Amino acid sequence: VFLSENSTLLSCTSVKEVQEDFLPGSYYETAGHSFIYIVLTNGKPIETSSPASASSLLNRLQLDDDLEADTLDLYASTETRDLFVTVDDPKKHVSTMETYITYRVSTKTSRIEFDLPEYNLRRRYQDFDWLRMKLEDSQPTHLIPPLPEKFVMKGVVDRFSEEFVETRMKALDKFLKRVADHPVLSFNPHLNAFLTAKDLNKRQGLALLTKVGESVKQAAGGYKLRARPPEYCVMGEYLDTFNQKLGTMDRIAQRILKEQTEYLVELREYGSVYAGWAGSEDALTRPLEGVAGCVSTCCGAMEDLSEGMSQELLPVLREYVLYIESMKNVLKKRDQSQAEYEGRLEAAVIRKQEEKTPVPVEVEKCQDRVECFNADLKADWERWQSNKRQDFRQLLTSMADKNINYFEKCQSAWESLVSQLQDDQAENTNETNCD
Repeated sequence: VFLSENSTLLSCTSVKEVQEDFLPGSYYETAGHSFIYIVLTNGKPIETSSPASASSLLNRLQLDDDLEADTLDLYASTETRDLFVTVDDPKKHVSTMETYITYRVSTKTSRIEFDLPEYNLRRRYQDFDWLRMKLEDSQPTHLIPPLPEKFVMKGVVDRFSEEFVETRMKALDKFLKRVADHPVLSFNPHLNAFLTAKDLNKRQGLALLTKVGESVKQAAGGYKLRARPPEYCVMGEYLDTFNQKLGTMDRIAQRILKEQTEYLVELREYGSVYAGWAGSEDALTRPLEGVAGCVSTCCGAMEDLSEGMSQELLPVLREYVLYIESMKNVLKKRDQSQAEYEGRLEAAVIRKQEEKTPVPVEVEKCQDRVECFNADLKADWERWQSNKRQDFRQLLTSMADKNINYFEKCQSAWESLVSQLQDDQAENTNETNCD
């Protein structure tokens, strides 16, 4: 057992008998001290395929010989990654019963939990949905990345269109990469089954509910939380504010995209008028064709700008709206766990006063579960904030580049037309002087 206080290592103690309720790699507090429980064999930690709380371990235990100084960069470094996944190659399948799209899921890994170093399987949306539900059930203390929405409005969006399938494929790829990069979720057996099982239906009976997950389900609705701790109140307020900002950005972006689409229709018609006019005016053929060409160039630039907004900006905004829902769900589960602890503690105190009995073990278990929730939630919150900053930095940079590119193309087209008209004017002037 490694004793620590304020993330500083105090001492190491070997224990012959360990309480059954302690989970290897988990963080606990008791008797005024905090500690991380790690099982050692011949002086080395036992490697487990699914650590109970690797995030809390990395955040609270810092050993110079084993960990890098900056734990935030540890997860992001490709040198420490040993699981790589990619979603691509969508294919349409048509049968007498249904029509659906499958995606190729490619996996490369060096982990001993996998029988092979590489896998290539095809999965449909409902398989990704199955994986996410299993992750939520088996890892209730962690933030599970969101999936793109399953249902689309019939008649408004064609779910088999090339644009829709491409957008969904990118979203599924991002979802799976986030899960595979997570220090705890990536070890989940359900993810292993998703990446390796040829027939996923055969593995759907796989059960992995942690003690924390079972407790949360039993405690849901059983107690009323007195007061959420200030730090989690700040999280909830931030999520509400961020959600409002994303909603406003989404509405404005949708309106801009609609206006750009309408403008593009008018611009194309505008260009065709000049092209038709050039056929009936011999003296103005070149300048009119030049204007038509400039308008056509502007149409192409506007198409690229609108495509960037519809396929890059809007999906990211929607993803983070769904992310907020997922984070609120984890916060709610944390509150339920705390409510269970408060309820049991209050009942135990009353019994102790009346019967002079010691605090039941169940109360200590509930306290440990709350600490597990807190540690995992804080770690996932930091990861989420880091991903958010990176995603929006890339998004805003891409938006700026696309707008600059749009105006540069338009400016270049019209400048070339001005040069052409000036050359024609100079040529006509020279011909007049010669006459």
